[in-house]
Amino acid sequence: MKNEHRSVQEMWMNYLKVIGEDRKSRNKEYTSWYFCDNEKDANHLAKLVVEGTKRATASLYYWYEVEKEKPPKKGDLSIITDWNGIAKCIIRTNKVSIIPFEEVTEEFARMEGEGDKSLEYWRNAHINFFSRELKDLGKKFSKDMTVVCEEFEVVYK
Repeated sequence: MKNEHRSVQEMWMNYLKVIGEDRKSRNKEYTSWYFCDNEKDANHLAKLVVEGTKRATASLYYWYEVEKEKPPKKGDLSIITDWNGIAKCIIRTNKVSIIPFEEVTEEFARMEGEGDKSLEYWRNAHINFFSRELKDLGKKFSKDMTVVCEEFEVVYK
């Protein structure tokens, strides 16, 4: 993977050792990424994941279409980094639901672990975030947009 902080590759190698895999194994792949669109939130959310408070995340399905990428699927591994790309932990996706924004549940909002963990907080925070993401394309957020709701667990830190 290009331009990754060396801590990402080091964490991946250490994880493979722990699970008894060889670093040349083709059975295991990962992506590395950070949450949100700013340093403060990215670092805070990575900390919540490491602590076990944040066990889910949501993104607009629209971005997968625009970027011509596949949404996450059960079993995917991701290295969560801070804003500067420094590895914090590895997560495994346990469940993915692709649903309209308005069908996101209180339970999912709690799993996201942000703010007061309420559905109202989740909706407000995500409307703001999704609106910022879409602004550059001249597109407006709509509550009937489809979101990718991903539930995960930390498998290495």
